[in-house]
Amino acid sequence: MKNILLASTSTIYGSDYLEYILPELELFFIDVKDILFIPYARPSGITYDEYTKIAKNAFAKIGISVKGIHQFKNVKDAVKNAKGLFVGGGNTFELVNQIYKNDILLDIEAAVYKGLKYFGTSAGTNICGPTMKTSNDMPIVYPPSFNTLGLVPFNINPHYLDPNPNSTHKGETRETRIKEFHVYNNTPVIGLREGSWIEVLDDEMILKGKLSARLFLKNKKPIEIASQSVINSYLKE
Repeated sequence: MKNILLASTSTIYGSDYLEYILPELELFFIDVKDILFIPYARPSGITYDEYTKIAKNAFAKIGISVKGIHQFKNVKDAVKNAKGLFVGGGNTFELVNQIYKNDILLDIEAAVYKGLKYFGTSAGTNICGPTMKTSNDMPIVYPPSFNTLGLVPFNINPHYLDPNPNSTHKGETRETRIKEFHVYNNTPVIGLREGSWIEVLDDEMILKGKLSARLFLKNKKPIEIASQSVINSYLKE
């Protein structure tokens, strides 16, 4: 049974790392005391140790210990033996590149279907869709494939921003870029706004947080999904 939380971001304005979602994580990981952290996305190019320390300090507030996957000699066994997994944000291209390099994509997928609790933020959320093609990140490296975990039947665009009519920037909006994606791809895309997350329990997917999300389907007008809604019903339209 899949048990997943997919958050748009790790940090919202005016709060510490993961602070806004810690109450939810305390419930989500209620029966887990130790989680495995994948720091491969390394935001701003920080080291794995530095990134792991940030995650460790946050989870300590709810009595959960954290160990980085890079601290294990056998990373495949680390995934297989984990009870909880956190994949942090940063650069999705580098995250996917390292997941392929360490050959753990299928291990993560299999572990989740066997009951591993998965929590992702930003890039860690990106990789739960069929592909990483709706990432906002710069392609700083070239991963072997853009195919990712496929734990949900849609791609996600974290940190989704609505067009600002008062902005002097007249370049592409997020909506424009997603429309470009749909010229060549059929996969639905959810624009996940800051402070929002998706809860997946087996095959049921529910939008959580205070804000709505924006669903993009090929050749259709975007749909607003209200918080607390079951996403599945919108995908049938």
